Amino acid sequence: MANRITRHIPNALTCMNLFSGGIACVMAFGQHYGLALAFIMASAVFDFLDGFAARALKAYSVIGKDLDSLADDISFGLAPAAVVYSLFTEMHYPAYMEGLATYLPYTAFLIAVFSGLRLAKFNNDTRQTTSFIGLPVPANALFWGALGAGMHGVLTADTFHPLYLLVLVCFSSWLLVSEIPMFSLKFKNFSWKDNKVSFIFLLVCIPLLAVFGISGFAVVILWYILLSLCTQHDK
Repeated sequence: MANRITRHIPNALTCMNLFSGGIACVMAFGQHYGLALAFIMASAVFDFLDGFAARALKAYSVIGKDLDSLADDISFGLAPAAVVYSLFTEMHYPAYMEGLATYLPYTAFLIAVFSGLRLAKFNNDTRQTTSFIGLPVPANALFWGALGAGMHGVLTADTFHPLYLLVLVCFSSWLLVSEIPMFSLKFKNFSWKDNKVSFIFLLVCIPLLAVFGISGFAVVILWYILLSLCTQHDK
């Protein structure tokens, strides 16, 4: 009986990831950016726990891998896209762009498209067992969720041009499928030598979050990208 129950725990956690991601989408479309971020973060926790539970319980299933990707594309693809869509609808458009104001928000869903492409690529890329190639979708989702929740006033101010947001959408979409190596926070042990980059990353994250608050999560993702680039350059 125990085995029959435990073998379903990882998939149940994945379903909670999907459930939280669905709520995050609703919150984002309703312009409740703080709640959208909270449910994106909840999805990230469930996403971590389902893999941890599968390894700890040795409860691997045929559908687990596919279910995980489907859940991730909602929680970390569609949810951040919904955040950006709502931000676009709130922005001030110059007179010469009024004709695009109806259509430009739909470009936000490039994030969902490229997140799906990244997830499909990740499932079949043997290079990504201990590190990442391109920006992980949870990191991208956290960036957009934190940006919407922490910098809403800046992004929707008259001085912030909608094209700036479009450029940022295109850049983050490219990062998802890029060939840029990025480090993983998976610890095999706790020695400084084997995990120097991860320790440096985490130590800098603390003051960033203390100084920038909610927006700090977006800054942390930028720090992650920058450190990954510097680490690759050193190699």
